[in-house]
Amino acid sequence: MIKKIVLFLLLFTFSLFGSTMNLALSANVSYAIEAIKKEFSLLYPDVRIKVIIGSSGKLTAQIKNGAPYDVFMSANMKYPEALYKDGLALSKPLVYAQGSLAYLSVKKRDFSQGLKLLENEAIKKIAVANPKTAPYGKATFEALENTAILDKIKEKIVYGESAAQTLSYTISAVDIGFIAKSSLYSPKLKRFKKGENWAEVDAKLYTPIEQGIVILSNAKENQDAKAFYEFILSEKAKKIFIDYGYKIQ
Repeated sequence: MIKKIVLFLLLFTFSLFGSTMNLALSANVSYAIEAIKKEFSLLYPDVRIKVIIGSSGKLTAQIKNGAPYDVFMSANMKYPEALYKDGLALSKPLVYAQGSLAYLSVKKRDFSQGLKLLENEAIKKIAVANPKTAPYGKATFEALENTAILDKIKEKIVYGESAAQTLSYTISAVDIGFIAKSSLYSPKLKRFKKGENWAEVDAKLYTPIEQGIVILSNAKENQDAKAFYEFILSEKAKKIFIDYGYKIQ
């Protein structure tokens, strides 16, 4: 009798909390993920999404080492394509959004100078995401090289391991930083004004940041992962991405 009661309680608990899907998420999408989860839950109220945030490169390394993630939303296509090639993904990677690069200062700056602003003596430290693991960092270096100022400012650069850490440095520890434009749509950053505190980096200066999603091999029997994957590619999700500063092809 006691065993039956325990079993009933366990089944009740599982039905109460529903199923869980593990999402490996590039840090730049962390600002939009709550809106995405909220909209997804309207369609699938019993699915719990556990979000693991990090740089795309580090998340890829974790997946290769057996991390039990079901879906991977990367900041570029390189990493999900590598996982697919290695047989660690079930679906062929698809682009879900295109990211934009911006640079931000908590103090008012003369952004009419463009990236030349970084050469000013008042700018002593510049936050940039690690280009080896973070696609937004790679895009930043491309922009700096294409404006021929990288060599002039490279001694000022302070590296963050992800877009989120780079944003943290930008707000608290440096004079200016290169960030995902999507972060500027978070409630904490809405006080900063375009042209006074931030500006968008000319998209012609860097390779388009095509962000990819893939279902991982761990989710072979996970229908919730497939449902989330399809939702991210839906019109409802696309509207959310646009609201957070992304571009949709």
